[in-house]
Order: sequence, then structure tokens, then C-alpha cells
Amino acid sequence: MTEAAEVGRDTDAVSRFVESFAAQLVEAGMQRMAARVFAALLASDEGVLTSAELGEQLQISPAAVSGAVRYLAQTHMVSREREPGSRRERYRVHGDQWYEALTNREAVIKRWEGALREGVVSLGPDTPAGRRMAETLAFFEFIEGEIAAMMERWRVHRERDFGGG
Repeated sequence: MTEAAEVGRDTDAVSRFVESFAAQLVEAGMQRMAARVFAALLASDEGVLTSAELGEQLQISPAAVSGAVRYLAQTHMVSREREPGSRRERYRVHGDQWYEALTNREAVIKRWEGALREGVVSLGPDTPAGRRMAETLAFFEFIEGEIAAMMERWRVHRERDFGGG
């Protein structure tokens, strides 16, 4: 029996939400199966499901669950943990998954900035390509500063509205 049915939810409505939200994530660039697994975890009360539960709910193979979870773990959207008293793994989505994912993107932006700096030097700052590269670098530096300030505002907001936990 699925979690939605156990708590008296309309399983069809939950399934429609999962697929609808997953479609939005796919449109934004996330892999399709990872988006479905993430949406299913997000929609579960505990934020934790096993591979078998995910497979049953989403009607996907264990291999599909494994690939999706691998991607989601690499992007810090979910974590793996052992089911107490078992060798089975379960997968957890945390309340701060968006914060973690965005923070992880900051490291990517830093690497892009380094590459862009090299590009400006290689191309020459006074060439059209060098100027374009410098403007791109300035954009990412600006975004990096804005993300840091925004994340600090979020920490304060979250603590106030949700107790930070």
C-alpha cells in the first residue's frame, strides 16, 4: 500500500501532482526520472522512501530508481541512508534541499569564473571576444554576490518562519 493511501490521501491526486511537478523540473533541465523520483520524495510525509516504494509508486524499475537517485545525490537534492535494522537503503529529501542545490551551484559558478578569466587573458581584453568574455565573467561575479546575499536572507526568513530545522 502506498503512503498516500495509508494516510487517506487521494492517490490519483498525489500521482498527478508528482507527474506535474516532475514535468516542470524536466522543463527546467532536470533528468526526467530524477525529477519523478524527487517529486515523489518531496510529496511523501516523511520525505523518505525505499527503492521498492519508489518503484511501486512510479511504476519504474530498480535500475531507473538507482540512476535517478545517483543523479539526485550528486546534485545534493537527496541523501542515501540505511533503513534501521536492514541492509536496504532509503532515500531522503531534506527541507533545505534547494539551499544545498543552490550552494552546490556556487562552486560551479566559481569554476566558470576561473575559466572565463583565462578566456579573457587568452583572447585579449580589447578584442570583441575578450570583451564578451569579460562581460560574461562580470555577470557570473554579480550573480555569485547576489546568491550569497539572497541565501543569507533566506536563512533569516527560514529561521523566522520554520525554525530553521
